[in-house]
Order: sequence, then structure tokens, then C-alpha cells
Amino acid sequence: MNLWEKVTGSDMTKEYKAFESRVRKLPADYQAAWGKINAHLWPHSDFTGRNLMPILDGVLGLLEETAADGQSVQEVLGDDIEGFCSALAGEAGAKTYRDKWREQLNHTIAKKLGK
Repeated sequence: MNLWEKVTGSDMTKEYKAFESRVRKLPADYQAAWGKINAHLWPHSDFTGRNLMPILDGVLGLLEETAADGQSVQEVLGDDIEGFCSALAGEAGAKTYRDKWREQLNHTIAKKLGK
């Protein structure tokens, strides 16, 4: 990845388009689950979203393997997709914007108080 790709985000655009083409090959219930997973994981992204690309790739690989095995999406993810995504993001150390803002606020207050 060169500087221009990093600045413009074109590398991520290519990777995300590759994800979407892989998703189109999945059954409809898996595609719906991917949409929900996507929606619940993006709040855990950093400024660029690059920290989520390995997580999304891993989840998509899991969905592809289980679809090929003939398992239902409920067997794989359960009923709590939001909890599944929170667990994934927590293991990867991805924080939400709220967590980042809380840390920043705590740091600023501690600095003002002279700690």
C-alpha cells in the first residue's frame, strides 16, 4: 500500500468491494446477517476503518465456510448478532467512538486537575 492509497482510502474501497462480491455468493439469510454484522461493527472502527478489515474478512470467511457446510445462520451466530459483534470487537481491541471520547474526556479532566 502506497501513500496515495492510504490517503484516499482506495485500498479499502477495493477490499470492501471484494467483500461485497463474496457476500453476493452467499444464501439470502447469510447476506442479511452480513448486513447486520456490518451495521454493528462499524461503530467500533477507528478514523479510517482499517482496523475492521481483518475482522470483517474473518467473519465473512466464517459465513462462507458454514454456508458451504449447510448450517443455518442461527446455528452459527445465534439470535444475538449485536452481542456477537461486540464480542468480536472486544477481542480485537476495537473501541467504539463513545469509548474513545470517554478516554479523551477523562484524560483532559485529569490534565486540568493536574494529575
